[in-house]
Amino acid sequence: MKRSYLHLILTALIFLSVSQLSGQSFNRINSTKTIMETKDVHYRYIKANGLNIFYREAGPKDAPVVLLLHGYPTSSFMFRNLIPVLSEKYHVIAPDLPGFGYSDAPPQDQFEYTFDNLTKTMQSFIDELALKRFAVYVFDYGAPVGFRLMLANPEKITGIISQNGNAYEQGLSTGWNPIQKYWQDPSAENRDALKDFVALKTTQFQYFEGVSDPSLIAPETYTLDQHFLDRPGNVDIQLDLLKDYRTNVALYPGFQSYFRKYKPQLLAVWGSEDPYFLPAGAEGYKKDNPNAKVKFYKTGHFALETHVKEIGTDILAFLAKLPE
Repeated sequence: MKRSYLHLILTALIFLSVSQLSGQSFNRINSTKTIMETKDVHYRYIKANGLNIFYREAGPKDAPVVLLLHGYPTSSFMFRNLIPVLSEKYHVIAPDLPGFGYSDAPPQDQFEYTFDNLTKTMQSFIDELALKRFAVYVFDYGAPVGFRLMLANPEKITGIISQNGNAYEQGLSTGWNPIQKYWQDPSAENRDALKDFVALKTTQFQYFEGVSDPSLIAPETYTLDQHFLDRPGNVDIQLDLLKDYRTNVALYPGFQSYFRKYKPQLLAVWGSEDPYFLPAGAEGYKKDNPNAKVKFYKTGHFALETHVKEIGTDILAFLAKLPE
């Protein structure tokens, strides 16, 4: 009788132990699954302004949103190493602009390639995704698009990260001289003179110039960019955007006025050896906005290719202080 009673107690204890371990294992599996799903990068399309816009998305859906806007001649692919860093705590969204990457690139007679129209498409994009509040990371061409969005949606912007995203004339290097000549005289001769700007040698130049260790530049970066640049009709698309870039410079005073009025939390993370956008462009933010912080990295235009860990760490520290 005693043995039978003891056997029942031991059996019950073993069952409870196994149940607890199974529950813990199940919880661990579920927890791991949640973490993995959070870190996954999803590749999606959405209709915006009548176009199929490709975008990368990662991170918790209920976390603060960070919108990443790429520049020339690249796409959201430039953020492939930054997205995993940010998406552990933030909901990260990185679209390809029209005419770039995997988004639609309609011919010129079907879409006007101006920065106003790129912005119109991105406005439709954020409206379609119902983005109410977000921090915006702007780079190169992404800056005039992001700053136009900023002017139109001041209530949505929680903070600004500018990575070689210019808003000051003193930030333009002499590399812009041939382009400015085209602005002043948009002749066929001056337009043709800019065709080298979309050639492979120039794409590679943008990646390698100012970089102390060229072995850090992944070859698929400039190879993929050039693949899209070489699509039929794309040369004229890009030349149209180069011509229209003058409208961005004309808007610089408006952008600066916004910085003075709203004093947004702003972090400028800048490749100091950029051949197109000089450090003076980064310093300009501090003149208009007491909440602007500037950090330089000794690298070139595509600073994320060589300094993603440092830049990612600085961005996380910045985002942690933003309002939701």
